[in-house]
Amino acid sequence: MNSIKKEKIFIKNRKGLKICVVVAEKKNSARLVFVMHGLGGFKDQVHTQTFAAAFKEKNYTVVLFDTTNTLGESEGSYEKATTTSYYEDLEDVVGWAKKQRWYREPFVLTGHSLGGLCVAYYAENHPEKVLAVAPISPVVSGKLGVEAKKRYEPEEFKKWQETGWQIRESNSKPGRMKKLPWSYIADNLKYDLLPKVKKLTMPVLLIVGEKDDRTPKDQVKILYDALPGPKKFHIIKGAPHTFRDGKHLKEIKKIFLEWIGKI
Repeated sequence: MNSIKKEKIFIKNRKGLKICVVVAEKKNSARLVFVMHGLGGFKDQVHTQTFAAAFKEKNYTVVLFDTTNTLGESEGSYEKATTTSYYEDLEDVVGWAKKQRWYREPFVLTGHSLGGLCVAYYAENHPEKVLAVAPISPVVSGKLGVEAKKRYEPEEFKKWQETGWQIRESNSKPGRMKKLPWSYIADNLKYDLLPKVKKLTMPVLLIVGEKDDRTPKDQVKILYDALPGPKKFHIIKGAPHTFRDGKHLKEIKKIFLEWIGKI
C-alpha cells in the first residue's frame, strides 16, 4: 500500500486571510479529492473526517481545509460568513493546489451542507475539471434554504429577521456561540444549483438524513431528479442534518466506498 504524507499548510486567500489546509498525500496516487465542511463547520468534524477516510482507503490524495469566517484554524470571523466567501475559498484552495506536485485533473469534490452547495456550484462552473461530485445534505438554493427555515424554525427565523442576528451555540464546539447576520440571507439567495444543473453530467452522490430539517430530503430530491448523469441518492434513516452517530457514519462511509469504487 502506498504511504501517506500528511501536511498542514497555511495559505492566503484572495483577501489576504490565512486558510488552513491539510493535505494527506498518497504517494503515486492518480486521484485527488477536495473535502469541504458546511456553514460554521470545520475540517476536523467527525462527518467531514468520515468522508475523507473513505477516499484515503481508496488511495486518493485528500485535501481538507477550514474556510475563513468559521470555527476552524483559518482567519476571519463567523459574523462575516457568506456563501460567496466560502465558495471563493474553495476556488482559492483549488487554485493553490494546481501548483502542487500532487495535483491531478479531473478531481473529485465533496462537501456538507453549504459546502455541498459550493462543491456542486464549482462543478457546474468547471465541469471539465471535476471527475465526480458528492454534495452531502446540500443546500440546493438560497430560496429553498429560506423555505426550510420557515418550515422547521419559524420562530427563530422571525427573530433573526427582526433582530438582524441568528445566535446559536455550536454543537461541535459546545460553549462557542455562533452569530450570523441577516445579510447572510441576501447573499445566499444569489445561489441556486438548478438553473445550471445540466452541467452536472459527471457521477453525483447525494446523501441526506431522514430527519434533516435544514436541507430536508424533499428538497434534495428536487436536485436529484434534475441531474442528467449517473446519480445515487441515499437517505440515512433517523439521521439529522449533521451526522454524529456512529451507526450513521458507518453507513455513510460504506456508501462512499461503494460509490468511489465505481467512479
